[in-house]
Amino acid sequence: MTQPRIVITGLGGICGLGHTVDAIWQGMREGRSAIAEMTNASLHELKSRVGAEIKALPEHGIERRRLVTMDRFSLLAVIAAGEALAQSGLAEAPARSDRIGAVVGTGVCGWETVEDNYRSLLVEGKNRAGIFSVPRVMPGAPAGQVSMVYNLRGPVFATTSACSSANHALAAAADQIRLGRADVMLAGGTEAPLVFGILKAWEALRVLATDTCRPFSADRQGLVLGEGAGIAVLETLEHAQARGAPILAEFAGSGMSADASDIVAPTVEGPAQAMQACMAEAGLAPDEVDYLNAHGTGTKANDQIETEAIRRVFGRHADRLSVSSTKSVHGHCLGASAAIELIACVMAVREGVVPPTAGYRAPDPTCDLDVTPNVARRREVRAALSNSFAFGGTNAVVAVKAM
Repeated sequence: MTQPRIVITGLGGICGLGHTVDAIWQGMREGRSAIAEMTNASLHELKSRVGAEIKALPEHGIERRRLVTMDRFSLLAVIAAGEALAQSGLAEAPARSDRIGAVVGTGVCGWETVEDNYRSLLVEGKNRAGIFSVPRVMPGAPAGQVSMVYNLRGPVFATTSACSSANHALAAAADQIRLGRADVMLAGGTEAPLVFGILKAWEALRVLATDTCRPFSADRQGLVLGEGAGIAVLETLEHAQARGAPILAEFAGSGMSADASDIVAPTVEGPAQAMQACMAEAGLAPDEVDYLNAHGTGTKANDQIETEAIRRVFGRHADRLSVSSTKSVHGHCLGASAAIELIACVMAVREGVVPPTAGYRAPDPTCDLDVTPNVARRREVRAALSNSFAFGGTNAVVAVKAM
């Protein structure tokens, strides 16, 4: 049975680069980094105080009685979903909202709420937690809040697989459409990890950079955490054409795998398998992929292993493939990263521009790909892949094609 073609008809995003997809893409294209010293005074004990913060939230119009039930990571998802729905032409409550759902990934949970409760109970000596703490903190809260704010009554759930969460959400949403459970799905990821406890935990892993994120550069120090959300509207090509929706790109396929090896150390085999599975589902030969948005965290091991996996999958074409890591400008937003990086892939396909890897200073012979150092490049992008590889060895890759 022939599978229906699935297209992207709306995109929404918010991160340190800006409050909209246009602002995020402009920052990516310019290689303008949002990484800077964090403003949160409660983080003064950290060795590394750099992050990709959203300095101020935009006006969102969410009423206070709903806002008090939301952690920051839910609010970011709701803001991004509103932009995506508006672009898709579905901003007004549709007649068949039972045929529209949402899958929102997150790598952690509502840690702003957790931290506030620890502070109030253990530091300030209060004797009770906030009344909405449980619904605010649960990993499924962003998906639920998106459904309630926008009256989406179809399949609604969360994915949580660390840094692969958003790509798993996109794949799961596409499956809901293919299985006939929904006509339209919102999908993406959200994260708000810039709180003391989470940052101290990452500090303990000794993978945080103290200056900035320099993926693939020989002098890279590690990753920098960021916050944000990204949401895409997915539907079949037939459904989009019938309602006259804008078509941004084709969501061509996804591939998933597990390393089944180590909780934190990646393998070459797992990422390679996920990329191969994605291209097989998308019907793409290696030489038909022009751009690859790398997982590219900026750690020594990750970038070297990802390079080896890309060379294993693409063979000789790896030398003609444009690669970049936009984490160099928006930071590693954990469960939201892949959703923000989807923006880079869709816009690269639409505009024929490959965003750069910012902060690159010196070649590393173990990362010998064309990583588009520092300056964007114009080229035709017929198809793009987006890699996400997570702690736990869970890998997810998605592909988009030009329409």
